[in-house]
Amino acid sequence: MKYVTVDLLRNKVVLVYAVVLAALSFSVLSIDSNSSKGLLSLLNITLLFVPLISVLFSTIYFFNSIEFIELLLAQPVKRTKVLLAEYAGLSISLSLAYLLGIGVPVLIMAPNIAALTLLVSGLLLTMVFSAIALLIFVLFKDKTKGIGAAIVSALFFTLLFDGLLLMFIYSFGDYPIDKPILGMVALNPVDLARILMLLQLDVAVLMGYSGALFKKFLGTGFGSIYAIVCMLLWIVLPLLWSVRVFRRKDL
Repeated sequence: MKYVTVDLLRNKVVLVYAVVLAALSFSVLSIDSNSSKGLLSLLNITLLFVPLISVLFSTIYFFNSIEFIELLLAQPVKRTKVLLAEYAGLSISLSLAYLLGIGVPVLIMAPNIAALTLLVSGLLLTMVFSAIALLIFVLFKDKTKGIGAAIVSALFFTLLFDGLLLMFIYSFGDYPIDKPILGMVALNPVDLARILMLLQLDVAVLMGYSGALFKKFLGTGFGSIYAIVCMLLWIVLPLLWSVRVFRRKDL
């Protein structure tokens, strides 16, 4: 884990990722004196870039590290430890890049609870999509197919899922579908991160149908806890599935 973390912190892609996020953060927060508007803009940047960069970069890194992983497995080390150490090193590196890029500017220019919630949301998204990338790595032997699956998964959670949710709402709008929609939102970590942030800002216009339901049925406090727990499950479940598959995988 230490080797992977140190190696990735010197990686040019990770450094550029942190620098670009920092440049965007400082520019967005300095445009308007209203910190809420700046945080909303940073939320959109986080929801767009973090899932895509995390899952794509992580998938490529795991496939490029296959020889290193095989070398480690030739030693008296358990497969589970090797796999989880690779994941931990990668997620720590990307999380540090996010904290430097978004966290430092936000804590300097807009230190409040909403800013802290934005950081928590970004870190959880980083760990979620790194875990999804690990699952893709153990499920696919071909690197090209794995990268394709990573792109499709990022596009699905950031773009397609909301379209399918809207189609479901319009199709069954005459029925009591409020509670089923709360369950469906839990299937998308990006929506959970968005709602977690908007519950803190209390921006009713931008919360959308699912966000309004969260506030109505769960309230701000319990709704935030529910969103965080669901996102933690999005980390744990792919990791458990990855470990189970990797134990039996023929390398």
